[in-house]
Parts: sequence; structure tokens; C-alpha cells
Amino acid sequence: MHQRIRFWFSSLFIAAIFSAGAAAADVAPDHVDKFVFHITDNNSARGLLNNARNLLDGYEGKVKLVVVANGGGVDFLLQEAADKNGNPYSIAIENLQGKGVEFRVCNNTLNSRKIDPKKLVDGAQLVPAGIIEVTRLQAREGYSYIKP
Repeated sequence: MHQRIRFWFSSLFIAAIFSAGAAAADVAPDHVDKFVFHITDNNSARGLLNNARNLLDGYEGKVKLVVVANGGGVDFLLQEAADKNGNPYSIAIENLQGKGVEFRVCNNTLNSRKIDPKKLVDGAQLVPAGIIEVTRLQAREGYSYIKP
């Protein structure tokens, strides 16, 4: 009797493991992880761009990245912006955009700093407020927060 019960529970346990694995396999191929980078300081720009590239490479295309810039973080998204070594940010930005990364810029920051939106790199999208965009992506769309 005990052997029969033990066999039954063992069979049930093995069946549960296989069905859980099958369910996970059904979800995994379509799953895309989502991350929002929040940049408020131009000094973090090169690190952000490197981290974004590394995430894209590591996830092999199964990732969605959005960069939201406000405050001093908008500076690297200006057309002529370059790092401390004189390397333009626009090349890395264009490469990331080509891989689906979106760059969103706080319009409140541009207004308060009197920056013309025409000075932004091509493809940068204006959002009314950077902080609202970050919280919306987290709360409503399930993005994980990264602060470079």
C-alpha cells in the first residue's frame, strides 16, 4: 500500500515538473524583457550607451530598451554632443536606434533650459515630462528601471 502511494506521488511530482517546464517553454520564446534607462546627468552618457549595447548583445534581441533623459541628461542627445575625449555620441545613438532602442527627451527640461528641440539628434522623441514617462513605463508597461 505504501509503495503504491509513494509511486502515485512520485508520478504526480514528475508530471508536475514536466508540465511546468512545457508551460515555461511556451512562454519563453515570445518573452521580451523591458528596461528603461533614466539619465539625469550627462556624465553618465557613455556608460549608459555601453550598458545598452551590452544588454542588447546579452539578450540577443529579446529585449526592449527605452532611454528617458531629463535635466542634464539631455545634453548627450544634442546633435553636436561629444564625450570628454571628443567622441561624438551620435554614432552610438544611431547604432542603438537601428537596433530598436528609443530615446525620449523631457520637454520640460528643454523649455526650462531654452533648448530648441531641433537641436536634438534625429529620432529623439519629445515627451511632456521625463519623470512621468519613467514612472508610466514602470507602472503601466512593466519596464524595469536602470539608473546609469
